Amino acid sequence: GEAPAAAGAGGGDLEGEAPAAAGADLADADEDNQRSPLAGGTETDVRLEEQESGLVRKLGLLGTVNPLAQREYQALQERHEFLSDQLEDLRSSRRDLTKVVEAVDERIRDVFGAAFTDVAAAFTETFPRLFPGGDGRLVLTDPADLLNTGVEVEARPPGKRVKRLSLLSGGERSLTALAVLFAIFKARPSPFYVLDEVEASLDDVNLRRFLDLLTDLGRTSQLLVVSHQKRTMEIAGTLYGITMRGDGVSRVLSERMADRDPDDRSSSNGSKPSRIPVTTSAGRSRRD
Repeated sequence: GEAPAAAGAGGGDLEGEAPAAAGADLADADEDNQRSPLAGGTETDVRLEEQESGLVRKLGLLGTVNPLAQREYQALQERHEFLSDQLEDLRSSRRDLTKVVEAVDERIRDVFGAAFTDVAAAFTETFPRLFPGGDGRLVLTDPADLLNTGVEVEARPPGKRVKRLSLLSGGERSLTALAVLFAIFKARPSPFYVLDEVEASLDDVNLRRFLDLLTDLGRTSQLLVVSHQKRTMEIAGTLYGITMRGDGVSRVLSERMADRDPDDRSSSNGSKPSRIPVTTSAGRSRRD
């Protein structure tokens, strides 16, 4: 009867020792795993440590994290979009202005080309009237670029081979300039002109030719001529003289030439000058 009881007592002790042994084995396995390297050996551990150190350095270079960075980014993005829209508006305006400039340039080419053609033709007709037997013309320095071209005046008085204005005398240059001026008047007429002592340097022969052109121009336009030439005053319809009295006050004297006696209006050579609508001012002089 005592043998089974002993056997039973011995079996209970074995059952209590089994869980304890199993727990001890698991603890030893975890400790072994913590001490053992990862899969791949020691080289893998070294490489991972280097990568970790690199990431730590990069994170340090970033500095302190700005909590307002996202809000600042949104503000800058809105500013960028606004400036982008403004830039596009400027580009659009530039394209529109370029089209306007091109249209204006084309209009200038057309108007200038037509005006130059008319003035050049009128100059070819006017020059021989001031220089009988002479030849003159207007030429463009760059006909292919009407926006930047210049205009040269070629004048060849009778008996001379020169064409450059710098080689002409003072009277010839003045007469050539008058020819250009009257060519412009003829090509693009105006109802009113003002001439200020344009014939001051002309001799009697050239003055007579100038007055012939002035007479023709006066038939279609009103002229106001400032002159000290008596022959110019003789063809005027009205004379205005500016004089200064002894007290320094200027005085205007006027006289309508058409109201004078025809004998008094005769020229020095006995011929009666033609009346044209020319108003002549005799300039200012001091009365002693």
